[in-house]
Amino acid sequence: MLTVLLILIPFIAGLIAFGLKGSGPKVLGMIASLASVAIAIGAGCTFHASPDKLSFVASWIPQLGSQFRVGLDGMGVMLCLLTAIAFLLVFITIYNRDIERPNGFYGLMLLSQAGLIGVFTAFDALQFYIFWELALIPVYFLCSMWGGEKRIPVTFKFFVYTFLGSLLMLVGIIYLYFQTPDHSFSWTSFTSLQLSMGDQKWLFWLFFVAFAIKMPVFPFHTWQPDTYDQSPTPVTMILSGVMVKMGLFGLLRWLMPVVPQGAAMWTDVAIVLSIIGIIYASCIAIVQSDLKRLIAYSSIAHIGLMSAAIFAHNEQSTQGVLLQMFNHGINIIGLWIIVEVIQNRLGVKNMDQLGGMARKAPRMAIFLVIISLANIGLPLTNGFIGEFLMFSGLFQYNHWFMAFAGLGIILAAVYTLNMVQKVIFGEGNTLTDNTTDLQPGETLALSLVVIMIFVLGVYPQPMLDLVSKVF
Repeated sequence: MLTVLLILIPFIAGLIAFGLKGSGPKVLGMIASLASVAIAIGAGCTFHASPDKLSFVASWIPQLGSQFRVGLDGMGVMLCLLTAIAFLLVFITIYNRDIERPNGFYGLMLLSQAGLIGVFTAFDALQFYIFWELALIPVYFLCSMWGGEKRIPVTFKFFVYTFLGSLLMLVGIIYLYFQTPDHSFSWTSFTSLQLSMGDQKWLFWLFFVAFAIKMPVFPFHTWQPDTYDQSPTPVTMILSGVMVKMGLFGLLRWLMPVVPQGAAMWTDVAIVLSIIGIIYASCIAIVQSDLKRLIAYSSIAHIGLMSAAIFAHNEQSTQGVLLQMFNHGINIIGLWIIVEVIQNRLGVKNMDQLGGMARKAPRMAIFLVIISLANIGLPLTNGFIGEFLMFSGLFQYNHWFMAFAGLGIILAAVYTLNMVQKVIFGEGNTLTDNTTDLQPGETLALSLVVIMIFVLGVYPQPMLDLVSKVF
């Protein structure tokens, strides 16, 4: 029942928020996000004690062989916890912001949270597809209604990319449905199929392209920098911290178990595309002056490493990916919170217009340095252990792939430290000299991020124990 509550609470709260006025939507959003975090933690404790209690099956569309089937393994618990924490951090950060049409904004955000949780808990392919769309459609409206000046063409591009990917995935799901002996959409029926190599070769690409667009992986990434740039920063936090994990999750839950021979055949191609994305995105990030676009390209590079590690397909690489999905989400949201603070205070995101902010905003400067170092995998921060495991797994598969992917670490240090230098050090100017330091809500959100960075960096074993137990 806890699994169902994780979906129902944000879904019902989102519907109620549309009818509220004044401060009602943000208060409801905060209550719903706190409840979601509590239930996600409870689900984690229940998983260790009695994992069967986290599964729920009910009749849904029996004529199609589809059931409402949700459950949680270690990966699901971890991603649901990440989702709940991410929305809580976003709502804490923007609690004192004046948002136009708050009922619509918070309502759509909560519906998107329900969709994300549904994706991470679904064990029925048709249900998985519906939740996939439920997570994306609210984001489309959030970007098009609360985004920047170029939001309409950018959102249209985002819609075309994601719709194309969803359509390809739907074709694959329908084909697999007709191959099952019991005409069922259940994950068990799909993974039990004995598909021919010919079928697996082309089915792989239907699912891979859908998931690669969402991550995104080169060359399916071109929607992402513009979307991150034009979306309202709270929405970008969810896109970058949680929603890209839908693609990685799809690879691990659906693609690899359903078409294992197809995945094995195309492994080298997928890894090469991922490594190209790491180097390409890192090089573009180095020359960026726009904070939002720099972090967007940084995210492409980090996701590329996770994608490559998934296809290395050994225990170390997979555990590293699972751990890094959580840690990357926390770190990248921390960076976006700081971008939100800078943009809210100064109205700019161009690093050439910043500088010297450490004198006027010392708390923000300290948080930026810590989160930036975690983002490049400094030892004793949460970013280190996941990257170490992923590189170890890649080395076991092919040491040349590991060597080229390792260039991303060097390039990440270049663009990240350059960002820190330009934003908080150096000489101030008339713009930055008038800034103020963090407000209590912003300090609280960033403090939570930093606590998680050090706790999971010094003692990652509880998370490793969690992600080692996957269905």
